[in-house]
Amino acid sequence: MDLRLTELLDPAAAGGRRAVWLATAPDGRPVGVARLRLPDGPGQGHLAELDLHVHPAERRCGAGTRLLDAALGTARGAGRRSVLAQVVGGSGGEAFAAAHGFRQVLALTYVRLDLAAADLGALRAEAGRAHPGYRLVDWRGTVPDGLAGTYAASRRAMDDMPTDGADLGRLVWDVDRVRAVAQAVADRGEHLHTVAAVEEASGDVVGFTELVAPPGGRGDALHYGTAVLPAHRGRGLARWMKAAAALAAREQHPGLAGLLADTADANEAMRRVNAGLGYVPTHRSVEVQRDL
Repeated sequence: MDLRLTELLDPAAAGGRRAVWLATAPDGRPVGVARLRLPDGPGQGHLAELDLHVHPAERRCGAGTRLLDAALGTARGAGRRSVLAQVVGGSGGEAFAAAHGFRQVLALTYVRLDLAAADLGALRAEAGRAHPGYRLVDWRGTVPDGLAGTYAASRRAMDDMPTDGADLGRLVWDVDRVRAVAQAVADRGEHLHTVAAVEEASGDVVGFTELVAPPGGRGDALHYGTAVLPAHRGRGLARWMKAAAALAAREQHPGLAGLLADTADANEAMRRVNAGLGYVPTHRSVEVQRDL
């Protein structure tokens, strides 16, 4: 098929430059799209992130290869050393990636808490459980000024998250980045809600969980991240925070149907937390990576 690629660039996109390619047939019919993100944060200058889709009826006509070649060329031109993508395990996308030099580096399990069927009594009991030396705080949108510094510092709790062989780099968080992420969520019309654990003695944030609800507060909300600093693990703080976040989400957005999260298969601790709160697996995906 004689395909045409149209490229769109957004050099001012938040979080790094983005490029999009649309593949169309000679009659103008769209057949596929590729999106490439070039993160600009410290610790991620080596990485490009790819999302590529071809309509099932248009596969095996070269569209995927053309889109991939365009994205890889841009990534190389930007000095990136590797490209990361996510595909559904056992799908044609996984086979396509393997045939084009990608290797599997991380397995993820997606889980969902059905808010209509959730055990509210168990969630309330967990959220109300005493954790001596700690208290919960929460906010919507941007972190309050009085917590901003230690909240940004608490983000390093994600640094040792199990990532198997994935070369994800390491995001460097500061107050400006935390606020920029919150603003980006707001600009999309979505709703960011954060629950954090604060150490009483120091007043520092030592753990957090973030939920992002869609515009209008209907459908499923997405967990952006849950983590506890190493010195404060083993005390049940993650489960405490996630239970409180689930109850708050249900109260603030009565139209929400469920809460979604993805967890690396190697992250056994967080998988136990999710299972204990009633999250049910929905599907699996794999992260694949290609060196440039």
